[in-house]
Amino acid sequence: MQKFNDLSRSQNPLDPDGTLIAVIELSLSSWLVAGIVPGVERQPLKKLAVDESALLRLLYRWREEAAKAGHRIKRIAVAFEAGRDGFWLARWLSARDIEAHVIHASSVAVSREHRRAKTDRLDTELLKRSFLGWLRGERDHCKMVAIPTTKDEDAKRPNREHESLVGEQSRIVNRMKATLIRLGIRGFNPKLKKAAERLDGLHTPEGGPIPPNTLAELRRDMVRRRLISDQIKQIEDARLERLKQTPNDGPHAMMRLLARVIGVGVETSDMLVQEVLSRNLRDRRAVARYAGLTGSPDESGRRRREKGLTRSGNARVRRGMIQLAWRFLMFQKDSTLAQWFRARTESARGTRKTMIVALARKLLIALWRLVREGVVPDGVVLRPAQ
Repeated sequence: MQKFNDLSRSQNPLDPDGTLIAVIELSLSSWLVAGIVPGVERQPLKKLAVDESALLRLLYRWREEAAKAGHRIKRIAVAFEAGRDGFWLARWLSARDIEAHVIHASSVAVSREHRRAKTDRLDTELLKRSFLGWLRGERDHCKMVAIPTTKDEDAKRPNREHESLVGEQSRIVNRMKATLIRLGIRGFNPKLKKAAERLDGLHTPEGGPIPPNTLAELRRDMVRRRLISDQIKQIEDARLERLKQTPNDGPHAMMRLLARVIGVGVETSDMLVQEVLSRNLRDRRAVARYAGLTGSPDESGRRRREKGLTRSGNARVRRGMIQLAWRFLMFQKDSTLAQWFRARTESARGTRKTMIVALARKLLIALWRLVREGVVPDGVVLRPAQ
């Protein structure tokens, strides 16, 4: 899912007499719409079927009620939380001249009571208060998600599908190895080309063949693994073909530049560009915050401690950057960042796991500057341009 943008306050001043405000609590079966209508004392609450046309008619009806009360509506502002429905509704409303915002769910403060009441009606009241504060320009009432275009969302699908398929392939291989180990058979590699042919020749330590049901299960797993491997290859070939067709396209140019850094492959560069580097982030702090590579301090009185990573950003970027940081130490040993890491961990080996997160944050910011400003990190070796 997309994470919050750096926008923390409304860009347009709120005109209470000319603005119709609505918030929507989305679910799979119904939508609960709460409104603040100028000139109407009651604050309407309407439950609708999952139907965008019915929502539009409801907003227009509330606008007419405001007009009858003597208030000319110049602005309709609608907000809802980012969730399973994604961003299609925000794009659909924007195309009909309705100001649509998507609220980052974890940015809304909730009651800390142990057993707080939670219903759709109470949630809409909470969203209304947060949205009103944001429209007034007050900081930290809530944060809004940057609404991507359909093209932007579609560009992320190959990398995310690739990640899912690689994970599924690993699960199948591990399951097959575990099945064979339970029979006492070790050293079998299911990823070899002739692995399926070797199954019939395997024997347990007692000298017997693999039981028939287990053998049938292993053969089905072999077919699944081969299918997934073919699909992974299709995704990788299609990505390389797109790079060849439009090498100077914005994201593609970033990918080609990142892939020149020794230690950064095409898969990693694709993930970084599509998930974070192509976004319009304000500064290096916003880049680190988006990746969830910043700390979460806990300070009160004399107490000063860190609770670890915030984990509020993009989990894919965070995982990928920590893995890349370890690779970076292997392939870019003479870089300034690698020397910085070694200088701080050579006398304190127990801090390597903590400091690798700091290295990942510095490395992400350095790669962001590389694709944005063309600044090559000190000591980093690049492959020749192709």
